[in-house]
Amino acid sequence: MASNYRRETICIQSGWKPTTGQPRVLPIIQSTTYKYDTSEQMGRLFDLEDSGYFYTRLQNPTNDFVAQKICELEGGVAAMLTSSGQAANYYAVFNICEAGGHVIMSSTVYGGTFNLLTVTMKKMGIECTVVDPDSTEEELNQAFRPNTKCVLAETIANPALVVLDIEKFAKVAHAHGVPLIVDNTFATPINCRPFEFGADIVTHSTTKYMDGHAMCVGGAIVDSGNFDWDAHKDKFPGLTTPDDSYHGVTYTEKFGKGAYITKATVQLMRDLGSIQAPQNAFLLNVGLETLPLRMERHCANAQAVAEFLESHEKVAWVNYPGLKNNKYYELAQKYMPDGTCGVISFGLKGGRAAAEKMMDKLTLAAIVTHVADARTCVLHPASHTHRQMTDEQLVEAGVAPDLIRFSVGIENVADIIEDLATALSFV
Repeated sequence: MASNYRRETICIQSGWKPTTGQPRVLPIIQSTTYKYDTSEQMGRLFDLEDSGYFYTRLQNPTNDFVAQKICELEGGVAAMLTSSGQAANYYAVFNICEAGGHVIMSSTVYGGTFNLLTVTMKKMGIECTVVDPDSTEEELNQAFRPNTKCVLAETIANPALVVLDIEKFAKVAHAHGVPLIVDNTFATPINCRPFEFGADIVTHSTTKYMDGHAMCVGGAIVDSGNFDWDAHKDKFPGLTTPDDSYHGVTYTEKFGKGAYITKATVQLMRDLGSIQAPQNAFLLNVGLETLPLRMERHCANAQAVAEFLESHEKVAWVNYPGLKNNKYYELAQKYMPDGTCGVISFGLKGGRAAAEKMMDKLTLAAIVTHVADARTCVLHPASHTHRQMTDEQLVEAGVAPDLIRFSVGIENVADIIEDLATALSFV
């Protein structure tokens, strides 16, 4: 049951709730299997007549306690953990969109998500239309087809830092009878809760701020419980018609608001197996306990760094939604009034060559593929995370060739700025 606790308290108190004599800290249930006394008990689990655990490829108690915490943070009704954020986005879409289906996706999503939807899932018979996140309602309406199953976007795009107008996207999606899926990785539920603005499903790469220490790859899916699948039965037969692999169970009839996550668990996780390891879930839970404190520090540090870069003579441009002259400042104030994230993008007047030279001179900030953890790090997306894209796709995704993604950590901000200033002196 959801509590009335505020987010800071949820991060500490929700999920695992020990009773008398139980361990105070969330236990790691490091077991693949679970014992039952009778064959009938086990059979009822496989018929979905009882809830419980029988094999960790589908569910694990440690994972479920952490998923419950993330669910409560987002204000949802059900959640599940996956082995990565990429798996979370795949499951979130594939759970309701099969071969012959169509997805609408924001052009500025993370490069891995872009490739998943436009290349890999295309091979599975799923078409994807890419739209500008700044599109008008009329332009968005034109992207829909009779076989459209969902719309996918990010609260804060990685690395373009586009802030999504969630209400606009939700309104258009709902007008066409499909859910809005929002990847909330960068903002986290500390700074934004997309369900409050009409989103239906939220995904996370828990690898980023939720873990916070670059220790564990992981993902999460949360369902708001608000989308009425039965009102659009023809669009979502996987949820609204009998599943022969479970003796004809119809998920919406049997599980109500839990239908979406139940199907993703007992069907997709059963067959595809992208489960998060219990050890990783345990470490993720440790990260979640300090998430509000870290997000506050990440955002404060990033604001100071963005203002420093904005005033530097060798910097051509800075993109950070916390800057008042930023294109997305007003949207950020609407959806994330307490802060956005710790990631900044910027370019140098010397272009791509200057960017590479500057990055090589940084000593505190490390060049790594990762982003959004306690340590400051830097990346050149066009050369790294987005290198599979053409120049045209890079521009469409909001990733200029000179774009530097700078993930501000929680070190003393004066040290971060000094590191940047020194590196810039070599350019």
